[in-house]
Amino acid sequence: MNYPSLAVLAASGVLASLPASASDSDLKTLREEIAQMRQAYEQRIAAMEKRLAQAEAAPAVPAASGAGEGKASAFNPEIGLVLQGRAKKMKAVAERAVSGYWPAGHAHGDERGFSLEHSELILSASIDPDFRGAARLAVAGDGSVEVEEASVSTLGLGNGLSVRAGRFASEIGYQNAQHAHEWDFADASLMQKVLFGDEGYRQDGLQVKWVAPTDLFLQFGAEIGRGATFPGSNRNQNGVGATALFAKLGGDVGASHAWQAGFSFHHARSRNRETHFEDTNEVEAKGLFTGRSRTAIADFVWKWAPDGNAKERGIKLQTEFFRRTESGTFGCGGPVTSTDTTTCTDGVALGDLRTRQGGGYAQAVWQFMPRWRAGYRHDWLNKGAKSYAATAVFAVLDPGNQYFADYKPRRDSVMLDWSNSEFSRLRLQYARDRAMRGVADNQVTLQYIMSLGAHGAHRF
Repeated sequence: MNYPSLAVLAASGVLASLPASASDSDLKTLREEIAQMRQAYEQRIAAMEKRLAQAEAAPAVPAASGAGEGKASAFNPEIGLVLQGRAKKMKAVAERAVSGYWPAGHAHGDERGFSLEHSELILSASIDPDFRGAARLAVAGDGSVEVEEASVSTLGLGNGLSVRAGRFASEIGYQNAQHAHEWDFADASLMQKVLFGDEGYRQDGLQVKWVAPTDLFLQFGAEIGRGATFPGSNRNQNGVGATALFAKLGGDVGASHAWQAGFSFHHARSRNRETHFEDTNEVEAKGLFTGRSRTAIADFVWKWAPDGNAKERGIKLQTEFFRRTESGTFGCGGPVTSTDTTTCTDGVALGDLRTRQGGGYAQAVWQFMPRWRAGYRHDWLNKGAKSYAATAVFAVLDPGNQYFADYKPRRDSVMLDWSNSEFSRLRLQYARDRAMRGVADNQVTLQYIMSLGAHGAHRF
């Protein structure tokens, strides 16, 4: 409604209140009041039109909402904390290993009895309208603190493009980008253990992703980084130590089904990548690998929930396969303990080492009623093929080392978990673990996972 209309209405109200026999003086007074009202409203309208013209002539500025979020978040970052612990019953094995595979990365847990796995402190905020930062610190039960992620991401580059820099969880495969509290089982798959270690592969570097403007979800990504963690090593030199490429395709089938498939490739270089062996006198010594590692991963996930409502019932099927080839040289690095004497003395060359190995896992999780889920997972690893100079190697190392085992690791796990809310979960798991030659281990795990504060949405 405009202001002249209001003036007319007001005048009409005044006229309606006059008696039919108004005098000339009354009419004169009324005309004067109407003229004053008209003049006042015309002045206000002129002032508002002037302000509007000035606003339209001013240069464009970023949206007030975006600027406000960045400024407010800079002083009030989102803070979250994940608390995780367990009690585990399993055999006492001095040197646990996955037979036939080079030990990978670091591991949390695998302790008998009660243990604090590791707690995660999560900080994130928008830096300004164009950037967002996030950090994730893992506090282990022994009090050590590790930077799991610390990265900066772009916002709103447009055209489906995004860039991330710093330390981040590589998006190769499916499970690798998940954190431990997002897993559907109490521990990582055997595949992840041998490829990148329990906590997965973290990249110090740069990631670029692009989402295609198609009806189906189609994403391509590339990463370059330092490559300091397994299967690479810290080479302390300029250039790129590891690269990764990945592609993901997904979509919906009706209102109740959704799926995603992916393919990834990872390449890393290592220099003197270290693990421990027993020498011919059963003294622990360092074994060193220098060369290249190439890994290909295929993954597939299918989810079902009636009409998309996953709170009531749902099924999730998930599987991944991998193939890794490594080629390089094998050598000795001397005793693990400086006071020991070993046949695998530092600098002894053991010839070439070439491997080709593969495996995978398949799992199903069924939410049969609100809050309750049950699941089954089968892990398998092939023994693959290794080529090395046996005469030179077994002259200094014990052939009984797990790495030289001609063995196919297997594990079967079943779990039952209950979630009081999306922030709390209790889980009971049983696993028949035959990952290590000569050890058939019946493992029982009782686990809790609790989340406090801000917590972002999980991946598909």
